[in-house]
Amino acid sequence: MEINPAVTFQHDRSIMYAKRPKVLIVGAGLAGLSLGMLLHKAGIPFEIYERALEVKPLGSAMYFNATTAPMFKQCGIYDEFVSVSKPVSTMKICNEQRQLEYMIQFHGHEELFGAEGYIVARPKLYDILLRQIPQEHLHLGKKVLSMDQGGNGVLLRFSDGTEAEGDILVGADGAYSAVRQGLYEKLKKEKRLPTGDGLPLPFSTVCLVGQTRPLTAEEFPDIELPDCQFRTAVGTNKPYAWKTFTTAQRSVCFIVMQFLDMESSKDNDAFRNSEWGPEAAQAMCEQVRDFPVISGSEKGVTMGDIFDWTPKDLISKVMLEEKVFDTWFDCRTVLIGDACHKFNPSGGVGAANAMHDAIVLANLINGLPFHPIADEIEGAFRAYKRERIDWVKKAYSSSAVLRTMAGPTMAAKMVRYIAKRIPAWAMRKAELRVLSNRPSVAYLPPQEDKGSIRPFFQPSLSARAPVEEEKTKVVGSFEEKKEEVQVAVQTSKAV
Repeated sequence: MEINPAVTFQHDRSIMYAKRPKVLIVGAGLAGLSLGMLLHKAGIPFEIYERALEVKPLGSAMYFNATTAPMFKQCGIYDEFVSVSKPVSTMKICNEQRQLEYMIQFHGHEELFGAEGYIVARPKLYDILLRQIPQEHLHLGKKVLSMDQGGNGVLLRFSDGTEAEGDILVGADGAYSAVRQGLYEKLKKEKRLPTGDGLPLPFSTVCLVGQTRPLTAEEFPDIELPDCQFRTAVGTNKPYAWKTFTTAQRSVCFIVMQFLDMESSKDNDAFRNSEWGPEAAQAMCEQVRDFPVISGSEKGVTMGDIFDWTPKDLISKVMLEEKVFDTWFDCRTVLIGDACHKFNPSGGVGAANAMHDAIVLANLINGLPFHPIADEIEGAFRAYKRERIDWVKKAYSSSAVLRTMAGPTMAAKMVRYIAKRIPAWAMRKAELRVLSNRPSVAYLPPQEDKGSIRPFFQPSLSARAPVEEEKTKVVGSFEEKKEEVQVAVQTSKAV
């Protein structure tokens, strides 16, 4: 296919068959799989392209609450999600002496917002989402070399010599998105890229992430407790914080964060573009082996024990970039998840916001007319960003505060001092700002939201598929004719 930007004609849809736009998704992470699942349920053609040759169960634990529960329930995966997760009601902040400093409570969420919060190991949720995607639509080993877009479609070229054509291109390929880089390069040449979007991703933290094998009660007694034991330990006079989470699989997920200064930033800059993997992790493991961990045992469990219980290929060292990009779309190309907004994991909102992106974007793509032209597609993308941007900025701010709270600076100590003394009403107000955003899929049967706090207004719920619009017109026309006949009958009777 030859991509021609000059093609701007309006289709005569009255003589064309009903064709939904074909969506090309680059990236098979949580954002890409969520969007693929939703498009599949809408009957919209899609393909997912992933550069990796195989899917590896890397990562740590993730937190999900009432903000994703409606979508999980609509897609029929909520019960399975709960079965592989552990409920979490508190986040405990501890010191290096294994003493509890204070707790942040998450009580009453089901009554107020319709669902409780859960901690789930990333590989488990990934597996659930992966099984929602027909395997013929998932293509591995597809590294994007170049992309073109114009009035008549999009074209991807891969390193294996193959190509893919479609109507919409979605960059769901993470913080160093190839789709974003290709889009921004084009916009920069055309002098349409904001200056800030052209700057490198800022980062102030690196971390180790992973998950142990299933543990025994003797090794880690807290593994037996029904609730997730979510603990954050803050280093004393050292630039580190570490988190542990017990899972439903009797494993312990962990994150060890190193807060960088000017010197350590230079030392870690080589990892900026590296893949998640074990080769970069071993040196950092040795540096933090002696860090104490609370396990419910009198034995002095350390991060070294956690590492020894973890398969080496499941420990990764990663950069923790933080940025909200200004440019999310152009023409037929759009970005979702980490490709357009990257949060520090301290806030626990990165995965949920990627799924919120997928919900809103799927609603608006489903609402496009048959054979949409580039202007109509771009209009849907504009509505997508308009609906999401304020929520994204709130999530970015809250993540930055929680990241600061675990750090070694004076500002961090002040945040912790305030957090210890924050009144319950102020905490509830902060929760309302986040948990009132409970987006739903417009074209799937709605689920009853039993929360006493109603969900915030969601503009994309009004998006309707073109076949639904036609039904509405037919029904409306029938009702008008019916009313005319009734009026005529009444008139004749009166006469």
